[in-house]
Amino acid sequence: MHLDSKHARIFVAGHRGLLGSAITRRLQREGFDRLLLRSRHALDLRDQRALNHFFEDAKPEFVVLAAARVGGILANDTFPADFIGDNLRIQTNVLHAAYKAGVKRLLFMGSTCIYPKEAPQPLKEEYLLTGPLEPTNEWYAVAKIAGVKYCQALRRQHGCDFVSLMATNLYGPGDNFDLQTSHVLPALLYKVHSAKSRGADSFTVWGTGTPRREFLFCEDLADACLHILKQPEHLLYQAAPDGLLNVGVGKDITINELVSIIQQVVGSSCSVQYDLSMPDGTPRKLVDVSRISSLGWHAPTALRDGIQQTYTWMLQNQIV
Repeated sequence: MHLDSKHARIFVAGHRGLLGSAITRRLQREGFDRLLLRSRHALDLRDQRALNHFFEDAKPEFVVLAAARVGGILANDTFPADFIGDNLRIQTNVLHAAYKAGVKRLLFMGSTCIYPKEAPQPLKEEYLLTGPLEPTNEWYAVAKIAGVKYCQALRRQHGCDFVSLMATNLYGPGDNFDLQTSHVLPALLYKVHSAKSRGADSFTVWGTGTPRREFLFCEDLADACLHILKQPEHLLYQAAPDGLLNVGVGKDITINELVSIIQQVVGSSCSVQYDLSMPDGTPRKLVDVSRISSLGWHAPTALRDGIQQTYTWMLQNQIV
């Protein structure tokens, strides 16, 4: 059942994260006045009993499941048990509670890392489970695949209107700039700014710089979430019979090209040193966005504009 009232009770799980905060801001700007927001200290999503009590008391009608343990290559490689364990617990608990509570529609937020490493490009939703995953993030990917399948199973067995949105590489205000746990775009933004601030001659980029990536501004993903929440059910499942939708811009660039844009935004002329001992990850990750495009949604923010907004936020919040 689609969202059609500004007074609907909407639970944004993970509202303080990069995506969750963007979704919360967007819903507030649109005038939704009954948002249900709980910090991880107030509600541990890994605790099924506490979560059940919350659903019984708050009675959310719509849920956006944006809570997850996330990180880049290094974090995934260093904490594999945490990545698969925490994500499985969080999503299974929330999906089960939402089903038991009769939630009208739930959006399960995931990542395009669920697709096989060597899948044809651009990545289509039907490529799921057709080959081996990228080893550098398989723990997170396996958990998210389980979430997608649980949503599909709940719809098949119980008629739950649970939709899975798989986003490409996300960035924006509120991002994580910690070099030990961040993704590539915020890490590079931090490195370039830091090198410029120190007057350094160069900075280091992991790998060869040749992999191609697609980057989605977090505010655009929030816009996509609201768009999907408002879609009538028959149109939504006509476009995505399995309830799975890619969300991206439909364009990718090399890491080298990304570095160049970041240097322009920061105003840096430092040279680039490539650390070939570090992995590149998946050679290319471009998603097919034809399903969500058929529902009338397209990402509105140009990459350079999004990076400029992210850099401005980074400076304003004294990240470096």
